Amino acid sequence: MFRSGCICAFLFMVSLSFSDVVSAAVTVYGPLGAQTPTGSAASSGAAPSATLGNAAWVNHLNAYNNVRLKAPPLPDPLPPAQFAITIPSQAQNVPNLSIPQRGDFWGFSIEMSVVQQVIGKNSSFIQVPFLNLLAAVVERAGSVRIRVGGNTQETATLVDKLPDNAMIEKTQSADSSTKAGSTPTLVYTTELLHLLSSVSTLVNAKWYLGIPMNDTSNLRLQIAEAADAILGDNVLGYQVGNEPDLYADHGHRPPTYNESDYFNEFGVVVDAVQRNSKITNKNKLIAPSLQGTWAPEDLYATGFLDTYASSLSVIAMEHYPDQNCAAEFPDGTFGPIKDPQTVFPNYLTHASGQNLVKPYLNTASIAQQMGKEFMMFETNTASCGGFPGVSDSFASALWAVDYGLQMAYSNFTGALLHVGGQNVSYNPFTPPPTNLSVYDQWTVGPVFYSTLFMAEALGTTNTSRVADLAANGGNTLTPAYAIYEGHTLARIVLINFMNEQGGIGSYNVTLSVGGDEVNEPNNTPTQVKVKYLIAPSVGEKDQITWANQTFGGRFQADGRLSGPEFVQTITCDQGANTCQIPVPGPGAALVFLSNDSQTKSDPTTMTFSTTAVTKAIETLLIPPSALATSNGHSGRLPLSGTSKGGSNGAVGALAVPFSLSFTSLLLGALIFLR
Repeated sequence: MFRSGCICAFLFMVSLSFSDVVSAAVTVYGPLGAQTPTGSAASSGAAPSATLGNAAWVNHLNAYNNVRLKAPPLPDPLPPAQFAITIPSQAQNVPNLSIPQRGDFWGFSIEMSVVQQVIGKNSSFIQVPFLNLLAAVVERAGSVRIRVGGNTQETATLVDKLPDNAMIEKTQSADSSTKAGSTPTLVYTTELLHLLSSVSTLVNAKWYLGIPMNDTSNLRLQIAEAADAILGDNVLGYQVGNEPDLYADHGHRPPTYNESDYFNEFGVVVDAVQRNSKITNKNKLIAPSLQGTWAPEDLYATGFLDTYASSLSVIAMEHYPDQNCAAEFPDGTFGPIKDPQTVFPNYLTHASGQNLVKPYLNTASIAQQMGKEFMMFETNTASCGGFPGVSDSFASALWAVDYGLQMAYSNFTGALLHVGGQNVSYNPFTPPPTNLSVYDQWTVGPVFYSTLFMAEALGTTNTSRVADLAANGGNTLTPAYAIYEGHTLARIVLINFMNEQGGIGSYNVTLSVGGDEVNEPNNTPTQVKVKYLIAPSVGEKDQITWANQTFGGRFQADGRLSGPEFVQTITCDQGANTCQIPVPGPGAALVFLSNDSQTKSDPTTMTFSTTAVTKAIETLLIPPSALATSNGHSGRLPLSGTSKGGSNGAVGALAVPFSLSFTSLLLGALIFLR
């Protein structure tokens, strides 16, 4: 067995050797001769182009599709391009404010079957871009909440060990080609929990896990037993039942399965947890996680909440605004395939978030009365992988900003954006296919930017209360929110869903704080500071910036923002008690009304290095035959992709940038070695 000193010396020599001979790019020879990269890293804040944009096999993976949609036409008539917002400076003068909200409102739901690709191979090998992305949220929110689960958790089994010291293995279910709920059957070891614990030691990450519900006659509670011991307070709760209202549709229960059946099965789990001395926290269960087939009130009518109140920590739901299952499962019974261009406008309206929360307003009220959290435990733009061109466009970022703030206003206490594998288009972040992971970096989806926007909007005090301002006469293309920290107005959010066309589509807000209209003294500050989330178009995939900073385009992200941050200062007219705030189309503006309100939201710097310093004048030559058999092995090795035998193997000769992450390797070997 290697000693840590030996590993240190070995890795040091390897890194020195490569730093002498490896350049910043790799030249690959193919049938047409030397092929060169199509994009390069940018230092100005502008997003670089996708390196593998011409690689057809990569574009067939939904995570890297080349579908680019046209912006919807501007409405006729147009909403007013200049309008006023007058708002009280004191929370006591604002009706219907939300409950106090946390900065980590938006978190992530990671499908259990892709943990190795997204989080890490084991507790000694953590994906450094993943750490950087979490750090970006934690710096702004104070912490980040992550669920590891999904459909995969229902059949997952904890075992003592696996061949080759593997952490997790999966076998595809037989009916995966036609059923939307079909996912791999997993076996895993406690190394998975040690991996999550290692992440928590580096960034303030908290975890949700799931107790399998596929066989309540033979319950498997080992995940709760082990997680309580390994993760301690870093595990926030255990989900019991993932979308039980779809169990019958997915063939996991008889067709007659109903709310009463789930009530009874949940009771079996509660009783088993209470009797299990190895589970130290008996009141951390999360339920019912309904998808929408059952109305929550029909389940509550069984006495579910009253009966199990002492065991529940979170009342949870899971819901997507739409589904793309016909495209993902063409042999299923999902009807005709939906056209992404047709559904595109549905994500560019304030009505989307409002309609999504309506079925749950009663549950939000009940949760407050019971003193429970109420979370949207899994969501994203569309189930069954999302819509290419919609889910991975700037529209999804604006949609998630508005939807997140609408949930916060409606007294949800958090929501989790789902993360799948290479064949979904809605991922907040996606590691490269395994056979390209040596050469290429991650892809950060537009929707991830919404988590940073939301974190800065709510801040780190955990006292922020949200109000929907029904701005511009309640126009659905120009929503606005006020955020009060404690008792005082701190920040304003202005969203523009329109895509400027021919110089039309942007708008200006005349903002007034206090004044006779709201029965307060004039309180507009001398100046405000504004951060903008913008892109050239609602259909843009790569050139997205938050305060002028970007994660880059496809295969260009190491999890760290690049470019100088730019915060615009706008001088106000205190004599008129007004500030003029421009909002580009498309875009979202976060307005800070004081230096203190910005300080409480501004991030500190915490990143993890992923790149070795190398000479820039030499080129590494790799023949196509070597590349075709490197690393991924056509998807047949356990770590080669997100589905066994999938399409993530190397194909042909590709031109790719060469950023070897030796610093992360050293970090894994020296810091995380157990």
